[in-house]
Order: sequence, then C-alpha cells, then structure tokens
Amino acid sequence: MSDFTISHVEFYVGDARQAAYYYRTAFGFRTIAEGGPETGQQDRRSILLAQGDIRLLMTSDLTPDGPAARYVARHGDGVANIALRTQDAERAFRRAVEHGAEQVAGPHPVEQPDGTVISAAVTAFGDTVHSFVQYESAEQLPGPHLRRVDTAGNPPADQQLLHSLDHFAVCLPAGELEKTVAFYEKALGFNEAFEEFIEVGDQAMESKVVRSSSGAVTFTFLEPDVRRKPGQIDAFLDAHGGAGVQHLAFGTSVIAGAVPKLSSQGVEFLHTPATYYDAVEGRVGSLGGDLDVLRELCVLADRDDWGLLYQIFTRSPHARGTFFLELIERRGAQTFGSGNIKGLYEAVERAQAVADAGAR
Repeated sequence: MSDFTISHVEFYVGDARQAAYYYRTAFGFRTIAEGGPETGQQDRRSILLAQGDIRLLMTSDLTPDGPAARYVARHGDGVANIALRTQDAERAFRRAVEHGAEQVAGPHPVEQPDGTVISAAVTAFGDTVHSFVQYESAEQLPGPHLRRVDTAGNPPADQQLLHSLDHFAVCLPAGELEKTVAFYEKALGFNEAFEEFIEVGDQAMESKVVRSSSGAVTFTFLEPDVRRKPGQIDAFLDAHGGAGVQHLAFGTSVIAGAVPKLSSQGVEFLHTPATYYDAVEGRVGSLGGDLDVLRELCVLADRDDWGLLYQIFTRSPHARGTFFLELIERRGAQTFGSGNIKGLYEAVERAQAVADAGAR
C-alpha cells in the first residue's frame, strides 16, 4: 500500500528566477521560499512556489556542469523530480530498490531550521526521478537551503484559481509502457486504474493510468503505436530527447472563471475549432447553458460513467514545444478526457472540409 501524496514537483530550468516569474505572473503562484548562495546553496538557485495544494520548485544551476544544466541541455526546461510525501521514506526507498529502481540517493536526514526531513530518491522514467520525503510537520520546507520569504508582493491567497495537481501525463517510447506500469505497481504500490487504446485518424496510442493507494497521485502513461503514422507522442519524444512529463494538469473548481483570468495574465490556451461544439452534445449529452460559455472560452467537455469534466490545454511556453499545462474541472468524472482527442481531430477534419469546399 502506498500512502503517497505530492510533496512538490521540481523543474530543472535554465533560469529559476525567470521561470518563477512566469508562473507567478501568468498562473498566480506565490513565492514562499528561496535558496541560493546567500542561504548556503552555492551551486544552484531554487525558488519554491505555491498555490492551493500545489508546490512547484524551480531550480537552475549556477555552474555549466551541474545536474540541472545537463538536464536542460538535453531536454530543455522540464520536470526532473516528482517528490512523493510519505510517512516512511526509508521503507518506500527500500521497496522501490528491491523491485528494480536505481538508487539516486539513499535515505538520509536533513537538518533544517524548521526541523528534520528524511529524504531518499530513485529513478522513475527517462531522466525523471522520485524523491521520497518524510516530514515532521505539514509546514516544513523540502530543502535544507530554502528560506521563507516575505509574501507581501504575492497574489492574495483568496484569488487563487488552482487547487491541486490532478495528474501527470508521461510520454514513453514504444515498448516501455507495460514495464513502466509494472514498476509503479510493484515498486511503488500503485494500482492500474484505466487502460485505453486511442485511435485518431492514421495515428494511435496506448494509454494506461496508475494511481497511488491514497488516490492522491495519478500518472497517465502514453506510448505511441509504431504501426501507425507518427503523432504527438512521437513528436514529444523526439523534441524532449526521450521519456518525460508531457504535461501537468492543474485542478480548478471553476474553469469558466480561471480561463479568462489566466488569459488576461498572459497564459496562451489552445484554440478549439467551432465545429467541435457543433457535435459535442451529441457525444457527451446536454450541457445546458454551459455550452455557450465553453464555446467562447474554447474549453473542452467529456463524460464518463461517473460524470462530466471540462478541460483546456495551454500552448507550450518552451522553445522545443514540449511541456505544457492543462486546467481541469471535474464534475464527477474520473477519467481524463480521451474522447476529446478524437472529438478535436474530427472537428479539425470538418473545418478543413468546409474550407476546401469554399475554395472550390
């Protein structure tokens, strides 16, 4: 059984201050702690951001040969460490190693101004790792050189639009899906929740979802079907340089309020063809007065056996066009909007057919 929750997600980036500024100004995160030479961390700079239950740690090296610099050179800015909070970091580490995980750092206590933190780390997929972090109290910081900062310049807490990390979407090279899922089940105690074969025109992908026993940590693993034409999974793997986190999904309670607010702050969301909304109620059922709002904001809708969800994706803010973000509002739904993949494809096809007819 895994008691895991998310401690924080660490990004390796070219410039921690620039990355933190983007998430603060565009998404409304607050800076709650910083670390660098001034706090005894001589070789790197880290900035911890928070919103709701979400903690993002932006880290960049101050030397050209550190781990963050090497990661960025190979992959560009991206998710390097998904830190899992647990009540027993040593036990979690030992189980993972016994079932094939490679050790990155053995269990060790870290003395901090706010108490002792026990930490360990193992490989996960690609160049991404999992830290196991055991805290003495809920308010402790995740690193020995992080120091709390004055929050006077942060967005007000009551204006936060995002409340949780809903899931991680991970792209895997062909042939790695089954063994990756087996690793999460055996080494980390996760359970397989869903599996699906998704066909989109001449492209196809396999998808499996695993979830911690606590229900707080969810991964959607995606693998391309090499029998079909290359698609978005192949494009990510090529540009990123192997397996990695394609996107994070931020949970929001009111997506209709979050999208215009974040758009006004500089977040670029993907456009949805108008033809998508001509067919969406035929696929998911009546949306009532929400349909016009979704159409105006380009928000997608899907339904499963448990309920409805609304979702929208950002454009990638990175030069390689790899990592991006998702907003998701769940109204009972437990799946991840796979119906929208086909729905969007068909909408684009209808729009193209209309354009072709007009050109003739």
